[in-house]
Amino acid sequence: MIRLCRWLSLFALLSVFTASAWANQLNSARLSATPEKTRLVFELASAPSYSTSRLAGPDRIVIDLKATTLNTNLTTLAGKSALIKRIRTSQPAAKGQLRLVLDMASPASFKAFKLGPSGSAGHRLVVDLSNRKSSASRHKTIKPGRKVVIAIDAGHGGKDPGSIGPSGTYEKNVVLPIAKKLKAKIDATPGFKAVLVRGGDYFVSLNKRSEKARQADADLLVSIHADAFAKPQPRGASVWILSLKRANSEMGRWLEQDDKLSELRGIGEVISQSSANDEDLQRTIVDLARQNNMAESHTLAGNILKEFKAFTTLHKRTPQAASLAVLKSPDLVSLLVETGFISNPNEERLLRSSNHQDRLARGLQKAITNHFKANPPRDSWLAQTQTHKVKSGESLSLIARRYGVSLTSLKQANKLSSNNIRIGQKLVIPRV
Repeated sequence: MIRLCRWLSLFALLSVFTASAWANQLNSARLSATPEKTRLVFELASAPSYSTSRLAGPDRIVIDLKATTLNTNLTTLAGKSALIKRIRTSQPAAKGQLRLVLDMASPASFKAFKLGPSGSAGHRLVVDLSNRKSSASRHKTIKPGRKVVIAIDAGHGGKDPGSIGPSGTYEKNVVLPIAKKLKAKIDATPGFKAVLVRGGDYFVSLNKRSEKARQADADLLVSIHADAFAKPQPRGASVWILSLKRANSEMGRWLEQDDKLSELRGIGEVISQSSANDEDLQRTIVDLARQNNMAESHTLAGNILKEFKAFTTLHKRTPQAASLAVLKSPDLVSLLVETGFISNPNEERLLRSSNHQDRLARGLQKAITNHFKANPPRDSWLAQTQTHKVKSGESLSLIARRYGVSLTSLKQANKLSSNNIRIGQKLVIPRV
């Protein structure tokens, strides 16, 4: 009898051990949030098998995890999201399941997807929530017809003066006026809008520069600098793009940070919806974006050098590649412009000259706007407009009637203060 009891006890112990060995475990949870978005990441011992549902009165999102036990404290996530009142467990629908309930503070759309091991991360279940009102508002702002956004980064600033010329000129003090002049010229070009990464003499970290460009939904980040060398002889401008080695490294880093993937401009939604459970497909999508942006950066850099060649010396006649932190984003066309050598006495004087700064800004504006006019983003106003070259005998009102647009809208699209036009002038024909 004693022997039988021992066997029964051993059998029960083995049964418990076997059940726990086969059950998944939710080991930790983390939450990141903005007023509009919340991301929950649940770390699990193995790939989750799950289902989601929504309950009303009050509004709740339910996540059922099959054969899973809870091995972490969810109360630490309380109060970290404006969208969620609390995260709790509830009575599961079936034995052995773990039911998680998100008590919602406000209406939000949601999507859930799983991610496999990547780098130091293990199996994860990710839940993204978006404020419905904010989502609708953002959708309106990116509807077809938007302006092409150029982020202009004046290098250094504040506590970081950059390079210093022979007569004591700070790099930060010559690149900011160039950036401001460039912004004014881009803003005056129909279909374009410019934003300054820094608008005054203050410091912005390298990581924040590309981040601020992304927050502005920029199509391009152009960083403006002045070169320097230990000897005074080197001179001339150059344009730099991200090296292939650094681009590959950054791509890998983004793929390992799942919280970051959804932030990738233009491809984050594709990753979330099309490849959430396929890491190879994720890598392919990001790699294609990287290759496209590197090719576009190289083309634009070459066009800038062609513009500069007309009025200034070139230190490098072809685009150069380097491991530059400010150009690290795999989803953003980025380049760094060295406007000249501040360590060269003659170029230091030029870089301080308002006229030379204006030439640099005009060369940049011409190359950038021509590039995007030839290659407009699909949802941009430029992609939905056409141009007309004025011929002899044509008037502005005649052109307006021909294209079925009002005279006022035609003048506004071309920033014309009068009806006067000239032969050979190119006019933008606005959307009807």
